[in-house]
Amino acid sequence: MAMGFKHFNFFALMLVGLGLIVAVHAQDQSGFISIACGVPANSSFTDDTTGINYISDATFIDSGVSKSVSTDIKATDQQQVWNVRSFPQGNRNCYTINVTGGTKYLIRATFMHGNYDGKGNLPQFDLYLGPNKWDTVKVLNSSISVIKELIDVPSWNYIHVCLVNTGLGTPFISAIELRPLKNTTYITKAGSLALFLRVDVGSKTSPAYRYPYDVYDRLWMPLDSSLLNWTDIRTSLTVDSKIHNDYHPPSIVMSTAATPIDDGPMEFNWNSEDAATAEYYIYIHFAEIVKLQGNQSRSFNITLNGKYWYGPLVPDYLSTISLYSPSALAGQAKYDFSIFKTENSTLPPIMNAVEIYSVKYLLQSETDQGDVDAIAKIKSTYGIKRIWQGDPCAPKGYSWEGLNCSYDGDTPPRITSLNLSSSGLVGNISADISNLVMLQYLDLSNNSLTGSVPDFLSQLQNLRVLNLERNQLSGSIPIQLNERSKNGSLSLSVGDNPNLCGSDSCNKKKSNVVVPIVASLGGLLILAFIVAAIFLGIRIKRREQHVIMVDNESNFQNPSLESIQRQFTYSELLKMTNNFERILGKGGFGTVYRGNIDDTQVAVKMLSPSSVQGFQQFQSEVKLLMRVHHRNLTTLVGYCYEGTNMGLIYEYMANGDLEEHLSGERANILNWEDRLRIATDAAQGLEYLHHGCKPPIVHRDVKCTNILLNENFHAKLADFGLSKIFPTDGGTHVSTVVAGTPGYLDPEYYISNWLTEKSDVYSFGVVLLEIITSRPAIERSQERTHVSQWVSSMLAQGDIKNIVDPRLRGNFNINSAWKACEIAMACVSPTSTKRPTMSQAVAELKECLETELARTKKGLEGDSTNSIEMLNMNLTTELRPLAR
Repeated sequence: MAMGFKHFNFFALMLVGLGLIVAVHAQDQSGFISIACGVPANSSFTDDTTGINYISDATFIDSGVSKSVSTDIKATDQQQVWNVRSFPQGNRNCYTINVTGGTKYLIRATFMHGNYDGKGNLPQFDLYLGPNKWDTVKVLNSSISVIKELIDVPSWNYIHVCLVNTGLGTPFISAIELRPLKNTTYITKAGSLALFLRVDVGSKTSPAYRYPYDVYDRLWMPLDSSLLNWTDIRTSLTVDSKIHNDYHPPSIVMSTAATPIDDGPMEFNWNSEDAATAEYYIYIHFAEIVKLQGNQSRSFNITLNGKYWYGPLVPDYLSTISLYSPSALAGQAKYDFSIFKTENSTLPPIMNAVEIYSVKYLLQSETDQGDVDAIAKIKSTYGIKRIWQGDPCAPKGYSWEGLNCSYDGDTPPRITSLNLSSSGLVGNISADISNLVMLQYLDLSNNSLTGSVPDFLSQLQNLRVLNLERNQLSGSIPIQLNERSKNGSLSLSVGDNPNLCGSDSCNKKKSNVVVPIVASLGGLLILAFIVAAIFLGIRIKRREQHVIMVDNESNFQNPSLESIQRQFTYSELLKMTNNFERILGKGGFGTVYRGNIDDTQVAVKMLSPSSVQGFQQFQSEVKLLMRVHHRNLTTLVGYCYEGTNMGLIYEYMANGDLEEHLSGERANILNWEDRLRIATDAAQGLEYLHHGCKPPIVHRDVKCTNILLNENFHAKLADFGLSKIFPTDGGTHVSTVVAGTPGYLDPEYYISNWLTEKSDVYSFGVVLLEIITSRPAIERSQERTHVSQWVSSMLAQGDIKNIVDPRLRGNFNINSAWKACEIAMACVSPTSTKRPTMSQAVAELKECLETELARTKKGLEGDSTNSIEMLNMNLTTELRPLAR
């Protein structure tokens, strides 16, 4: 791979000065994660040259061997590379590092061999970020660091940095560093960014500048311009004394520049790694560092491969302009840039710094998060000593020992087989196994497990093989497991458990078996009685007009539904759905079918037997829907509670859920008025739950699939299985286990377990952003960007037109769009106290809707404000090439 200015090879330049960093005093390191690998556990130090605080890697990994580099390396290099952690055991070893999900990070891995093994063996191995290959590490010189940098936005609150042994030597690592970046910088249409080149143009000194000169701790390699037929210019003054550029190239870097000796163009180029697939982003930083006289001017244009790219550009005095490519450069074998002065310019062009990144597509999905959490808890519970690190299933070739997984295209892998035979397990069978809902094969044989065989194993509907042989289990086998074993749907092995007996052979404990069965039946009868009493009591209250309402309006779209609200038998459900013929949708609770009661269409939601928590959600939804009543909440028609057959019957919503319309699954494209009306309807439903109900109710799962649309596109909130009723003791929050959907989950609630009404506000804010943009809460690409991050980056550029769904083609009122975005971004504030209440959100949305209605009433295709240029940014801060 060749790259350079004037065909000059930059590898040598990038290697010079890596170990020589100018010493300065430390500054703020907020958000920095600095890990020195191989240093003793619980130790830390501050590097003398940079002032960066480093900690040991011992808490981030549970494998590997600590080693020390040679003495001559310690004499010349920074302290964080004085030790390494090598991995002679295992094919894949991974660090688990907690981060802030959704934050853009510069991730740097450093490898300084330093002859740590005393043999001088120089290895080659692969570096992975999670389940995706980041790069190959090839060590060519034991005294020169290999550095890999990647700019990425983690989807979760952790990352895995993994070293993979490819048979070409023992992997090792010296340091891992993460630096948070502004989400408005280094934006790509897709993919992460791997460092290709970063140079400090015009620098003649050997040090590589980094933190604290650079607030993001980027490494700026010196480039001596005399080697390229350029001449250096410099200033002793500060560049950007008032920071206004989000990229923040350091003043010391921007204070040097280069200009051509012969007054000709400045040319630089690089060869593509692969003309067919490689993509690049370039960032060029300019600042005028010469105080121009009245008769002097500097103005220049830029071409790429002979075609106009940007210009004319006039750099500002002592102020940085960052010019970048808004989309990836692709499809070329070579990229030739030429910077040349305009006809009216008296001075040649100038350039201060350049960054080039190649695009990395991290396409492999991580294992389903529920499975990840479950297997991590199982590992912790039993103290499993295997090298279980990184993603459990992905990539496929490096899945954890004892696991098999399913791989289905772009969907996350699922754990289907768990073999913990002869693993030294003690104690009870962990309840976390019940969360591996796709499990087909479970082998816990040859261990020292005690206690009873738990009932939750019966709830694993996909389980086909269960081996519990040679343990110390006691009691009887659950009836359902025995039944599945007898009918051939489950291969059950329980031999050599002296105190365990099957249900057919437990004569001496038969009476003990009868008691729980009778108790269970009694409990079901009592529960059925309670549910019936709830329904009866609520109906009586309705007759007495004691139902909680937010206003005096009639909240029923179809009054006949109220009159038929009752308990149905399972046979009646079969009849009304024509044997469950037509499916409307599926969810975690179960499947929803279309049905008819006389001439009235209904939706029938049946509890799936495999839904572990479905019964609790069934109870919650029944209780809540019987006490609330509002035009923007789905109406409960009736219910079925007959043995294991449980279902809820709702009013039918002809236009399905909101996500179908935003994702393009339906031919109809919602116009701006419809979107604002739907948002207002959903907000009013939440406002009623928060402020119209006594005590208040928090929905806990507000998302587009839980907002249903009737035949007139009026919206109603649905799915109250996770809802929580607040106590009436005046408390501001409820402490509860986190529940909800990734992407919509309030970050404060996730961290603290404190649920408040503002948790719903955050989720609604995400929904509102989806309504505005028609983008999903979390991108389905490898970057997994959250919609709030994307909107934030667009708002920073004042780009409201490109935020709103492009399918609307600008047919909306600009002021209405701005206000809707402001409401949404306020709702998704990371701090709950900065979020509005739902009442405030409703009032603001109604104003948005009124503004749009006024436009459509005038019969205008677009408001005159639509023609206003919305590039509301400081053009001296960041520029990007515009199409011509």
